[in-house]
Amino acid sequence: MERCMKFKDKVVVITGAAQGLGQALAQRCSDEGAKVVIGDMNYEGACETAKLLKDAVAVKLDVTKYADCEALIKTAVDKYGKVDILVANAAIVISGAIEEFDPEKWKFVIDVNLCGFFNTVKAAIPVMKKQGYGSIVQINSKSGKKGSAKNSAYASSKFGGIGLVESLALELAEDNIRVNAICPGNMLDSPLWVNSLFKQYARNQGITEEEVRQKYINQVPMKRGCQYEDIANCLVFIASDDASYMTGQALNVTGGQQMQP
Repeated sequence: MERCMKFKDKVVVITGAAQGLGQALAQRCSDEGAKVVIGDMNYEGACETAKLLKDAVAVKLDVTKYADCEALIKTAVDKYGKVDILVANAAIVISGAIEEFDPEKWKFVIDVNLCGFFNTVKAAIPVMKKQGYGSIVQINSKSGKKGSAKNSAYASSKFGGIGLVESLALELAEDNIRVNAICPGNMLDSPLWVNSLFKQYARNQGITEEEVRQKYINQVPMKRGCQYEDIANCLVFIASDDASYMTGQALNVTGGQQMQP
């Protein structure tokens, strides 16, 4: 029996999909039958991701520039005629103690993670309103629900993201546009952690990288890190018609580390 594809003939736009989680989500959307538009500052990487998919196009994108976000959506409409699902995944992490944090770097995190989310959604809304429907999903974080020591910029941007999700869900419900977030736990095996965050957190906390890993594993009742597949499974549900009565939600995918809504 042929597997039912949740996104058959859907057009999915994903930001920050040149590598890592974004690339994995793009692959899963393609496997579910979607046509995928990939936006990323790393245009070469975005093109490589597009080559892995059945039907996809890559666009150079800086989410801090509204004109780039408009161009991303225009590319989707010009090539595929619509935007069914928007996945706002583009984000950065810069950590540090408050007295050592460069204010410009702090603002940059907010600009990418929060203002970039706003820019992407704002560009897509006219198309979705004209269609009469749409599903928007922000890839948020457990740090959007609980403060994170020496990680104030990232946590602030993600708290703001959930506020924006809830506000837009209220604003757009009558337009049949749903807005939700996914809040992953720590993806300890991802390139972001392996190549950057373990080093950042070890330096900030004065412990070894292995001790950082064990610290975060110990915080998870299920005793493992979050995997790309865990997030992809949640995305396929929340962005699909199976979740047609859900909007304004921020779903925890944390192995029990975060249990409150």
